[in-house]
Amino acid sequence: MASILQAKNISKSYGTKVLFDNLDFNINEGDKIALIAPNGSGKSSLLKVLSGKDSSDNGGIVNIMKDVKVAYLEQEPGFDPDRTVFEEVFAASDILSSTVAEYESAIVSGDEKRIEVAIHQMDAQDAWQYELKVKQILTQLDIHSLDQSMGDLSGGQKKRVAIAGIMIHEADFIILDEPTNHLDLIVIEFLEEYLKRTQATILMVTHDRYFLDRVCNHIIELENGKLYTYKGNYSYYLEKREERIENFNSETERARNLFRGELDWMRRMPQARATKAKYRINAFYDLKERAGQVIKDKNIKIDVGSSRLGTKIINCKGVTHFYDDFCTIDDFTYNFAKGEKIGLVGPNGVGKSTFLEVMTGSVLPVSGEIDRGETLVFGFYRQTGLQYEPEDTVIDVVRKIAEVVTLADGNTMPVTQFLSRFLFPHPTHNTKVDRLSGGERRRLYLVTVLMKNPNFLILDEPTNDLDIMSLNVLEEYLLNFQGCLLIVSHDRYFLDKLADHIFVFEGKGLIKDYVGKYTEYREQVKEAEREAELSAKEAKVLAREKSAESADSAVSEDKFQKKKLSFKEQKELEKLENDIESLEKEKSSLEAALSSGMLSSEELTKSSVRIAEVIAHIDSKSDRWLELNS
Repeated sequence: MASILQAKNISKSYGTKVLFDNLDFNINEGDKIALIAPNGSGKSSLLKVLSGKDSSDNGGIVNIMKDVKVAYLEQEPGFDPDRTVFEEVFAASDILSSTVAEYESAIVSGDEKRIEVAIHQMDAQDAWQYELKVKQILTQLDIHSLDQSMGDLSGGQKKRVAIAGIMIHEADFIILDEPTNHLDLIVIEFLEEYLKRTQATILMVTHDRYFLDRVCNHIIELENGKLYTYKGNYSYYLEKREERIENFNSETERARNLFRGELDWMRRMPQARATKAKYRINAFYDLKERAGQVIKDKNIKIDVGSSRLGTKIINCKGVTHFYDDFCTIDDFTYNFAKGEKIGLVGPNGVGKSTFLEVMTGSVLPVSGEIDRGETLVFGFYRQTGLQYEPEDTVIDVVRKIAEVVTLADGNTMPVTQFLSRFLFPHPTHNTKVDRLSGGERRRLYLVTVLMKNPNFLILDEPTNDLDIMSLNVLEEYLLNFQGCLLIVSHDRYFLDKLADHIFVFEGKGLIKDYVGKYTEYREQVKEAEREAELSAKEAKVLAREKSAESADSAVSEDKFQKKKLSFKEQKELEKLENDIESLEKEKSSLEAALSSGMLSSEELTKSSVRIAEVIAHIDSKSDRWLELNS
């Protein structure tokens, strides 16, 4: 495979913090690579350098193969808020997308001359199949209002528009920074299938382990400023990474044993050092440095306690909520039980986050009753993230809540020490929150939620921006959590591991309780869709067979009844049959022409009028044919 990207001596530092230094690596055509590292290690910075959005320090070089189209999806895509969705989706300058963009715009304008020119260009570029593909992509990504301003869109909608642009413009090299953040689960599945099928080279950062495992065939790990490459998927990476660490630490132990012997030699014969071979003395110091190296995973440690939870948790009866005419919850009745772990799934905008606010009392229902237990202590991790003042430091944020934290064993710990368990050592405590990475802010937010010792945890998209290492630790804590847990997450692995059952938000306030894992629910839905599609096909076959049987029966009866018809009626019946057959052929021809995209605006209008006339004639003549046959 040809090399699509070569990077040499690339480095990046922010102040005194070195993210990576003098990295060299190569990406081949067709590779589908995931970049994995703890938050704050420089993943996003590395992607920006490789995409050309940022430059390497100290003259590092990134070379990309000539004529390769690069698409870069940032974690938070930037947009001109005044542009429309249409303008953003078709922002690329390639001829084909520009032709389709002009055609779509001309149709909306209603300008017949402009439409005619646009159709001619579509014909010349053979762009009709491309236009069909564009519409399919937009539909699959749930993008319909092309005239809406980008500034009016939610985070999830903006991300879908950015993804649509990448898919439509068919880049050769796609760089993705947390592509699944803010997307609903159905769109994630569609994106996953697209990336599995595409021939493009892919480099991505993602914490979605199902997504990573199913799409990627290479893993690059960034650890302590160095890169380690694994040729395989995420499961293979986990196995080989463990081997690498074990081997490294075993070599360290051997180095320590050698070092002890060399240290003894250095101590026993200090007067001889000047006359001994210098290489042995130099080797001693190299060995000393190597003996001090060991790989330890720097993971967060969660052992916070939870408040006692009584028998009564939250009892809901007939709870209903509206935003104007939009129903988010319709007649919801449910009694929560201690130890329940429930996942909330459904399309974006259907009301999941509102449901959480209603359960806590932050938002009041329109009708119904919510009875909350007296011992209830909520821990609410909101999708909006950590709220802080511009001048707040890490220590300021936690001290606004408490000076000490109660642990699982009942002992207390100062918040300064507790922060270190979430990878905020003492030197970082006076760092302004604004200077933290997105993942570090999320981790700090988790600290503020857990240090309140909640017994009812509500997590709204907790996996956004958290690295995989932190997610694994959080999952283990939540598995053993004795209180109640409500989770909204687009991370299917996270949901499958934690949720015992699912609240499915189907729209218009309807919430169904599904007992089982999320992937089991999705398989059930897909199977139902497959059966419905098969049933529809079978119904069409049966309809055709019945139609054929009816025709045969009509012919037989026709032969019998023609003896009873007058000569004039017989001639009329024969003419009707010929007319209907001719009209049906004309109708089929018109339908093909209208869907071909080859007609001018004038021809489109004429054909639309004519097909309506033809259908009316067929109906009228068919009625008369039935009348004569009866």
